[in-house]
Parts: sequence; C-alpha cells; structure tokens
Amino acid sequence: MKYIELLKNIEDIELYVIVFLLLFILWFIANTITYYKGEKRKIKHLHRFAKENDIEAQYLLAHRYHKGIMIKRSCQNAAFWYQKASHAGNRDAEGFLAKILRKKRC
Repeated sequence: MKYIELLKNIEDIELYVIVFLLLFILWFIANTITYYKGEKRKIKHLHRFAKENDIEAQYLLAHRYHKGIMIKRSCQNAAFWYQKASHAGNRDAEGFLAKILRKKRC
C-alpha cells in the first residue's frame, strides 16, 4: 500500500518510465554486443582446434557451417570439416557428409 500511495504522488511518472526504458535498452545493447563477441571468439577457437585435428571441434565447426550458426553458411566448408571429422572416426559427421553429398547442397 505504501508504494502504491507513493506512485500516486509522483507527478512525472512518464519521465521515470522513459529513463527506465532507456537504461534497459542500453543494458540490452551491451549484453547483445558481449554475446556476439563471445560467439565470434568461440568460432575462432573452433577453427584453431579443428586445424589441430580435434575431432569434436571439426564436427562442431562443420555443423556451424552447415546450419549457418554465427558464421556464413557454406556447404563446401561444411563438407570439408565433416570429411575431416568422419575420417577421424566421428559417426555423426559421416551421416551429415553422406546427406550433403546425396543432396549436392546443404
């Protein structure tokens, strides 16, 4: 009750709402930028580990290329990394590679 009475007495509630919305938008933009920087960092590390013959990194990188997750979609790159992972023994990569080769597209 105390807070409701306080809100009734506030004359410039629109100003408070605008300030709150502005702060929320700034917070949202900052968190979005942080998220995308983190995702780009993950992709950079996936490339590094995939080149060092990490089977899981090769598969995950291929999957990102295949689906276009935070990276430009590329069937050629997806097939390349699926092939590297499948030669190393990843069964899931073999299935996706076969699907890409059957369809001749992603």
